[in-house]
Amino acid sequence: MASSSTSSSSASGATERRGIPGAQFVEDVQTYLTQLGLDVNSALAFLQERLQQYKLVEMKLLAQQRDLQAKIPDIEKCLEVVATLQAKKGTGEALIADFEVSEGIYSRASIEDAESVCLWLGANVMLEYSCEEATGLLQKNLDNAKASLEVLIADLQFLRDQVTITQVTIARVYNWDVHQRRIRQAAGATATD
Repeated sequence: MASSSTSSSSASGATERRGIPGAQFVEDVQTYLTQLGLDVNSALAFLQERLQQYKLVEMKLLAQQRDLQAKIPDIEKCLEVVATLQAKKGTGEALIADFEVSEGIYSRASIEDAESVCLWLGANVMLEYSCEEATGLLQKNLDNAKASLEVLIADLQFLRDQVTITQVTIARVYNWDVHQRRIRQAAGATATD
């Protein structure tokens, strides 16, 4: 009676999100081991390996999250600079800016009526854009970075849930094995008495 209800709940628990396999919650360890055709040690080794895979993926996702969280303020700062240049354009007032030439070395510049800006695209590539084009490109990049961060946070939450489920399953399989050993020992002790 218990095994029929547990097999349906176990099968429905395993899903996948963006290549991250879902963990299967195990209510009935005996049924789980029978379905997989594994002994306790093999099942524990499989679950430990899966847990390590989850931890590796989590480290990669956290690194991506840190990169995006650093990138978003940079893009916002660039948008502010372009907006400031556009606001100063046509007023006849010069914008005084300090910029870093190299580490610890700064220079001062006077910018009057900037028609275009140069954006560093990475990989040693810098392109000149009109202020309007730069604003559009930076806004699109900001929107994409924020959307990517939201997806990444959801992936991390899914992954943390899978880690928790796997850890609980490892504990359940181990405890079930200990319980079975005690039953065998008790049966062996009563048989010798």
